[in-house]
Amino acid sequence: MAMRRRSAALPFILVTVLLDVMGIGLLLPVLPAIVGQFAESREAQSYWYGAMLLAFGGMQFLCAPLLGALSDHFGRRPVLLVSITGMGIMFAATPLVGSLAALVATRVFGGALAANFSVANAYVADISSPERRARGFGMIGAAFGIGFVLGPMLGGLLGHIDIRLPFFVAAGLSFVNFAYGLLVLPESLPAQRRKRIDLSRANPLAALNGLTKLAGVGLLVAVFALLNLAQFILHSVWVLYTGFRFGWGPREAGLSLFVVGLAVALAQGGLLGTLLKHVGERKLVLAGLASAAVAYAAYGLATAGWMMYAIIAANLLGFTVGPALHAIVSKAASPSEQGLAMGALSSLASLVAIIAPLAGAPLLAAVSHLPADDWRMGAPFFLSALLAFAALALAALHFSRHRRQAPAR
Repeated sequence: MAMRRRSAALPFILVTVLLDVMGIGLLLPVLPAIVGQFAESREAQSYWYGAMLLAFGGMQFLCAPLLGALSDHFGRRPVLLVSITGMGIMFAATPLVGSLAALVATRVFGGALAANFSVANAYVADISSPERRARGFGMIGAAFGIGFVLGPMLGGLLGHIDIRLPFFVAAGLSFVNFAYGLLVLPESLPAQRRKRIDLSRANPLAALNGLTKLAGVGLLVAVFALLNLAQFILHSVWVLYTGFRFGWGPREAGLSLFVVGLAVALAQGGLLGTLLKHVGERKLVLAGLASAAVAYAAYGLATAGWMMYAIIAANLLGFTVGPALHAIVSKAASPSEQGLAMGALSSLASLVAIIAPLAGAPLLAAVSHLPADDWRMGAPFFLSALLAFAALALAALHFSRHRRQAPAR
């Protein structure tokens, strides 16, 4: 019976992640429009939307290692259930507030609880052997992709009916997610493998410092940070940028994010296993970073909306880098510290999510007055391209230094 529950655990956590991401994805096409109802200009809308992203990412940064450490002590299941419930409350409260400051406050609350993705990654590490861990993280990535396939598409359609409707649907999904986990999600961390909470290591800076000391990781921490910074800059401006440049509304933005999610699901759920088997994690990281860098530059140069879809389809390799990097870091951590290690990676991603709006939003605001066909409108994407090229250079340097070590498959 225990073995049967353990073998069924991965589908359980994948559905949990899927529902959680769908809830977040529902908001993406309409959140900038909610901000726009209170902002007086495009420039103010860009800055306030950036402030909301900053608040969300800042709380994720502070709370991801803490949630990971709590899950190392109390188990993954209770931490996931509490955070999912809080996310539902945040979704329901957001459309009811009446000011920009209150909107930012809801994102502060939601960001603290959205840090639970580090716990989901630790859950997968608990139930997967080291050699199958990259595939497990790829399936988590695929669940993310499917969630972002369904979430933004539904969010765009619902937002076309009523701009606040996606928030209530997202809240409902969170409560369904909680009920699902309460009834069927098993615990993945046995009592004998749990450890006491060390608050000195559960803070984000200490967790990041410990991450850099893992054997065989080194510069890959910087690679992970630069890659995520490039991605979050894109995320922070995508909906506003496509609205400014191509005249897209919630429905069109939702459709584009639907295609992005479809590409992520295909790359991480379908291609990743074959690519890992034939080229290994190291070569996949290098090829994926090169693909991502070219794609970011192409987004900024696109002059028509259909070009964005073509670039997404051409960048499948770029969507495989994250799971490969997660696998390398996970293999370097001990079994009892998977929650802390995955929490550190999530905290690092959240740290760059703080920086991204500070870079992307002002850049977009600075060019928002330009004509739609001016190439300078793509400035935020050009910055992402430079960051991805820098990550590629650091990854190549790291792997050349560790050439004698056989690449993990």
